[in-house]
Amino acid sequence: MSATFVFVLALAIGIVSGMRSLTAPAVAAWAAHRNWLNLAGTRLAFLGSTAAMAIFTVLAIVELITDKLPSTPSRTAPVGLIARLVSGALSGACVGVSAGQSPAPGAILGAAGGLLGAFASYQWRTGLVKALKVPDFVIALVEDAIAIGAGLFIVSRH
Repeated sequence: MSATFVFVLALAIGIVSGMRSLTAPAVAAWAAHRNWLNLAGTRLAFLGSTAAMAIFTVLAIVELITDKLPSTPSRTAPVGLIARLVSGALSGACVGVSAGQSPAPGAILGAAGGLLGAFASYQWRTGLVKALKVPDFVIALVEDAIAIGAGLFIVSRH
């Protein structure tokens, strides 16, 4: 697999983290656990453990639920944005390392994708709610499905 393709996947998993901050590391943990991502012998190998997979899955489910609450702060607020940068970096590093690359480029691209994904998906979601005149909840569910599906697609490319 070419380095360019790996870097595109790292950016893409970062975009997923921008949409849902914990979905990207959850799918990376599932992929490592199922040996879709080979993290053995790296500092990221812990993600393949059953405990890490379970913890990230539970956290991702909690995020999917709390995202629908009116009191949830915007993903572009500092705390949400930092979470998306960190989870994008972690997930991007996993994609890079799994393909035999250094973790740094994957982490940088994953973080950049997290930033890009946070702002783009915010604009997309708010724009669709206004244009379609539907409740935010409806578009949020569509966004959930896209984030989960895209995340699984990305980590299964190895």
